[in-house]
Parts: sequence; structure tokens; C-alpha cells
Amino acid sequence: MSRDHRIPWHALLGQALADALNGLPYNVSTEEELALRSQRLDVLIIEQRPAPQDIQRVRSPEQRPDGLEDLVAHNLLSFKASGAVFDAWALEELSSHYVTYRKLASIRALRPLPAADQDPGTPVVEPRTAYPLLPAADFRSYAIATHFPRKLIKQLPAGSCQRSQTPGIYRLRAGTRDVRLVVINQFRRLPHNAPWGLFSSDERHRRAALEQYHPRSEIGVHLHNLLAHYKFGEGNMAHTTEDMKREAREWLVKHYLDQLDPEDRLKGLDPEDRLKGLDPEDRLKGLDPEDRLKGLDPEDRLKGLDPEDRLKGLDPAFIEAWLAKQRKDH
Repeated sequence: MSRDHRIPWHALLGQALADALNGLPYNVSTEEELALRSQRLDVLIIEQRPAPQDIQRVRSPEQRPDGLEDLVAHNLLSFKASGAVFDAWALEELSSHYVTYRKLASIRALRPLPAADQDPGTPVVEPRTAYPLLPAADFRSYAIATHFPRKLIKQLPAGSCQRSQTPGIYRLRAGTRDVRLVVINQFRRLPHNAPWGLFSSDERHRRAALEQYHPRSEIGVHLHNLLAHYKFGEGNMAHTTEDMKREAREWLVKHYLDQLDPEDRLKGLDPEDRLKGLDPEDRLKGLDPEDRLKGLDPEDRLKGLDPEDRLKGLDPAFIEAWLAKQRKDH
């Protein structure tokens, strides 16, 4: 059937039901928009396949936090922090996120560009025709709670929750899919579980996790200081602002400065900042004559250079002509 002659099944069904319920206190609508607001998933972990040139940079395998040993391609996490209850409604919301996200990921997979190269600002539009969904096995949902959700278990059919061999990890049956239940307070207090323990509702557990936690990146250092401050009133909060910015600059300089062209290197810097700490040779290293002078007025071009450095590269005839003019003028 051609695109212009698709049968509007939803509209037709809606009309049939509206007619069947005519005279009764019901309203029938079709294609109803259900998003009350922007739908945001708490945490999403997506597998990234490194480019061939980046394979050597991938960190060697280490013991992961319990529950994350066998991550799949798309991992959806719903987290209820201390004081919040993970109940049946929260579980149903997680299931709806899975349905929505699986559609979204499947549509993105139809695009010609790899996910990493796609413009995040480009809106995702659901195709009018049927499209293949990514395999259900590529998706896993995690229900993460600080303490065991007794209310949720009572709301589910008997036998829906099964304990695993790992303390704190359970298997929940939600409809046709399994959900991995993660109970932070029940985890073994071991170094590899410190990232979980930082969010425990038990203060002794949090303190032990804070001592065991070893950041692996600038993000980890930042997180460590934030949690130390918020949970215990400790930690260097200055690190969360100026120090974090400084570390970010240092990281960018170390990894990306050599990939920038001259204009990008100098963008936003005033003439003095461009020259700070550089001897004459370093000021000019790697720049062709035109790049050396871009955006600088004559005084800035010569500032800090001794007479010999000012004259380097000039045609002797030009120097003689300039000297002759100076003698004539004086």
C-alpha cells in the first residue's frame, strides 16, 4: 500500500468507539500526547565502541561494582535516594522509560552517522512507516534503592522477586521483562563497591565508602569532594569551582592543544596573555610569519624584544634606508 493510502487505524477505531459510547459520559480521542513534561531518565549507561585509534587507550579490565559486571549495550537506571520509596509506581515508570527509550535508540540507529557523530540538537522524529526495533536483549533496566523496597515487593505477585548470589542484587519480574533490583545498603563494603556505598543511607557505610573510594579521573575527584561536603561537612569545596576549572584547562591543554590551529590557540587572549612566560623563540614557534602578527598592533608585536630580535629577518637594505631617514630627520 502506498504512503498516501495508509489506513488510519487509530482514528477509525476511535470513531467506532466514540459511536459505540454515544450518549454515555465518555470522551474518545486518538493519538493523545502523553508527555506532560520532558521525560528524563535518572541515569543511562550506553556502550561505546572505541575507534581503532583509541583502542589502546581503553582502560584494562578491573573489578566493577556489584551489579555492573555484565552491562549490556543500553542500561537504564532509576534511582530512589534515601528517603524516597521505590514502589510499584516507580517500577511502572521505569518500564515506560524502557519502551520510550528503546524506540528512540532504534530510530537513532537508522541514521547514517554513528551515534557519537550525530548532532544532539537534531530532533528525533518517529518514522511514519514501521521500523525495526533493536533487540530487547540489548536493554536492561535497573531499579536502584538505598534500602530494600518492602512496599514494592508486597505490591508485586508472589515470587516476583528473587535473590541472587550477590548480596544486594535481586531479580524482579515486571511484566514480560526482568528488572535488576540494586539495594545499596546491602552491598559488601569492599573497595570495588565504594561508588555504590557513597550513596548509602547508613552514615558508617558512607564514611567507609568515602575512605575506600579512589577517583580515576577529574570527575571522580570532583564527586569525592562534593559528597564529603554535602554528607559530612568536609572536603575542599573550593575544588568544585576554581580547581575544577583549572584541572579541566590543564586536561584540555595536555590532550588537545596540539590539535588546535593558531587562531583557536589565541582566541580570547589579550596581547599580554599571549606572550606571558614565553621567550622570543617560544613566542614564534610553529607559527608562520602571518600568524605571528595576526591581531597585534606594531607596539604589541615588538614588546619585550631586544633590538637584535626586532631586526632579525629584515632586509639589510630596508634597515639602511630606515637609518638614513632617521639621520635626515634629525
